[in-house]
Amino acid sequence: MMIRPLLAAAAVATVAMTPACAESGKTPVSMDRAELETVIHEYIVTHPEVIEEAIIALNARDRADAAKAAKAAISQNKDQLYNLDTDHFIGPADAPVTVVEFFDYRCGYCKRSLSFVQALPEEFDNKVRVVFKEYPIFGGISETAALAALAAGKQDKYYDMHAALMQLKSNDALTEKKIDEIAEDIGVDVRKMRADMQSVALKKQLDDMQRLGHALNLDGTPGFYIGDTAIGGADEQGVKNAIRDALKG
Repeated sequence: MMIRPLLAAAAVATVAMTPACAESGKTPVSMDRAELETVIHEYIVTHPEVIEEAIIALNARDRADAAKAAKAAISQNKDQLYNLDTDHFIGPADAPVTVVEFFDYRCGYCKRSLSFVQALPEEFDNKVRVVFKEYPIFGGISETAALAALAAGKQDKYYDMHAALMQLKSNDALTEKKIDEIAEDIGVDVRKMRADMQSVALKKQLDDMQRLGHALNLDGTPGFYIGDTAIGGADEQGVKNAIRDALKG
């Protein structure tokens, strides 16, 4: 895939030399495909730095295109992303900056992000609110855990449940039995939780989160959103830089 821009760059360089020849009174040389490819090949061999330059330019263009697409998707889904009354969060409700995290309870990078995510409100002097969006991309027990956390939220235990599920060191430890044990340990009525997990309203809430993730073209977890900025992966520094930029704005 990288060869096309490299050849294009060399071809442009070759074509760019033609007017200079014409200006000096020389007749422009016409080349067939084979001759042109030979010239391009010789150019690249003589100037190998063009390969690195082309790759850098291509990557920069791809990043710019991705950022532009992300901003458009955020704008189209802003209310669902930042302004739902049903969302669970930590930090002041009226904080000037909102960070949204999409996650899966079996995502290792999500687990590693827990400590820095839960510290954000205090680190930024209570000017940050962190909203949690269940996004069980691994399905199965991940969906069960997501529903359990949302159901625990109906008993005002969402974040306790969320943190406890994230702190499980092994994905194999996440079982139906373990979910119930965690719920009981933090003071959740397990029978009520299980009943709420079957409710149409709670399942719709989870479905809406997943549809939102798809609308934002989110293909992995964790995924963070701050203003019109999307940050993929456990990029602690990227998240904090985006928060600082938002506070300045």
